[in-house]
Formats: sequence, C-alpha cells, structure tokens
Amino acid sequence: MATHKLLLLPGDGIGPEVMAEVKKLIAWMNAHGMGTFETEEGLVGGSAYDAHKVAITDETMAKAHAADAIIFGAVGGPKWDAVPFDVRPEAGLLRLRKDLVLYANLRPAVTYPALADASALKRELVAGLDIMILRELTGGVYFGEPKTITDLGNGQKRAIDTQIYDTYEIERIGRVAFELARKRRNKVTSMEKRNVMKTGVLWNEVITQLHQREFKDVTLEHQLADSGGMQLVKNPKQFDVVVTDNLFGDMLSDIAAMLTGSLGMLASASLGEADPKTKKRKAMYEPVHGSAPDIAGKGLANPIAMIASFGMALRYSFDMGREADLIDKAIAATLDKGLRTADIKSEGTTSVGTSQMGDAIIAEMEKLAA
Repeated sequence: MATHKLLLLPGDGIGPEVMAEVKKLIAWMNAHGMGTFETEEGLVGGSAYDAHKVAITDETMAKAHAADAIIFGAVGGPKWDAVPFDVRPEAGLLRLRKDLVLYANLRPAVTYPALADASALKRELVAGLDIMILRELTGGVYFGEPKTITDLGNGQKRAIDTQIYDTYEIERIGRVAFELARKRRNKVTSMEKRNVMKTGVLWNEVITQLHQREFKDVTLEHQLADSGGMQLVKNPKQFDVVVTDNLFGDMLSDIAAMLTGSLGMLASASLGEADPKTKKRKAMYEPVHGSAPDIAGKGLANPIAMIASFGMALRYSFDMGREADLIDKAIAATLDKGLRTADIKSEGTTSVGTSQMGDAIIAEMEKLAA
C-alpha cells in the first residue's frame, strides 16, 4: 500500500482544535489498514509570525512542495491586526496558493438531511442541496498589480487593486468546471460581471469558446455574479457546478455555505495542474470557516468541515473514493443521531464539543467499516 505524505498546518484560533480531530482520524485509519499516512506539521499564519516574523517560512514551503497533500486549518485573528501587510497571517495562505499554483478551489455546499432545518432558508429550498462552487484561486484582484495606497495630500488617499485575467487562467478553471460537471449532473453556470468589467467580458468569451470546442455535451449557462448571488438564496437547487473568479468565488461560496446551516460545515479543496508523468496534483485541503478567535480554546468549534476536507483529500489526491464516502456517511450518521456543536444546535438535539463530535464520527466509521 502506498504511503501518503501529509503536511498538517493547523494555523491559528480554532485551527489546532479541529486539526486534532483529523489527526485522530488519520491515526484510526492507519491502525485499521485504511491507508498509510505519514504526517509532518508546520507553522502558518499568526503562529508563524510569532515564531519567525513571517506568515510562513521557506522551510515550511519546502515541506509543502514535497508533500502529497496539505491539510490546512485556519489563520488570523485580532492579535495580528497591527502587523505589516506583507506578513499578515493571510499572507501565508496566499503564498501557499500562489507558489504551488493551486488555481482551482472546489467548495461543495451539501445539506445533510438532519441539518435541513439549520439553514436560514426554508427546508424545501435546501433539502437535498448539492452544489459545487468552483473558484479561480491564483489570479484576479487578490494578486493583480498595481496594488497600492497613495497619499494624495490634503488628507486624501487613493487605493488601487487591479483585476487581471489572462485567457489561459480562465480556460484552465473552465476545463475543471466542465470535467466536474460530467461526473455530477452535467451543468455549469459561469458567473462574472461582463456588464461593467472587461475581465467579465473576456471570462464570458473564453468559457463560451471552450464549451463549444470541447464540452458541447455539458449544459452551460451564464449569469451575472450579483444576480447569481440572489438566485443562490432564491432557488439554490437550480445549480450544479458554479464557476467564477477569485473575488466573486470568495463571496458566493460563503453564501452557499450558509445554505448548509453553518460555515463549520463547508470543506474545500485547492488543486493545481496534474503532473504529465505522475498525474499527481499539488493540493491543499481546508475548511472554509475562519479562525474564530472568539471561541478558540473553548472546545466549541465544529470539526466537521475540517474532517470533510480530509475526506476530499482522500477523494482528489489519493483516489480513495470508498474511504471518502465512508467519512461522508459517518458524518451524516452522527448528525442523524442528533449530536450538534453550538453552531448547528437546534431544539431537541444534544450539544457536544469539538472532541466529542470527532470521537462520534470515528465511532460511526467503526460501525460502517465493520
């Protein structure tokens, strides 16, 4: 059995707490012959700044390049609000994405049956929801130059962020979207702002041409990103795969997360190009929730998104679809029993902490694997 090298980057806030539950799951899988995983750990974000005055060290980046997959927790918090912009905690995450060329960010929004009432929307709108938000992750306004704040004098300043996309960046994320759709319900919705943004005009053009050339069998529709956000709340089950740029993907995926009941439920995968020889991709897996410093250290965090992110690593990096399905089923079975962390608590359910939720999911894995 192949040995899979994992780099664990717990980060800040609740990151180490939810990562602890993944470490328990990895140990359980190793002990039960369900894979052979070797793990290393590193600092990232505020914890790296405290230790080294940078958001991630070159040594940790070398470990990231050598790993088969990176499992990432969360970074940031008020403690580091005053640090210089280029070494802020989020800079570590951005460097990982940029240096590893992790351009395809997969954010599934799935409503477990037991949590349909936890959504802000009516049950009938979200029951059975299964959407994949595909966010372009290494281009656009987050990385475009110039990016400046200029003092104009007389108490005035001018801030500039630059939105840039090249054809190849749009084409490669579009190709991932169409290939994903072929394995799902065969529909892609591309979202941009072509009515006011030149990058939106090019985005629309490139996605349309790619569809005509290579993916005519897949249904393609275009929506303006603001209208798409409205439709995600109005009628979310109309969507299958939604592909969009870095900025809009950031916002739309958070909207989709709340359809599921909590940010604590949303996993994600960030993938790079497949190596032509080995077919392996650089990949990082992380929950969409932030570091939640207000509850850090209290044992209240929901570990489900972190555990589900590890499940995505099994599926997309290691071709372990059966084991990934087992994790999904164990999460669903745990929720069916009424166990809830504070973020998804409702009347008639049982409150549990971070560690208890992790233990319960592993207990369900035991039953399902028997």
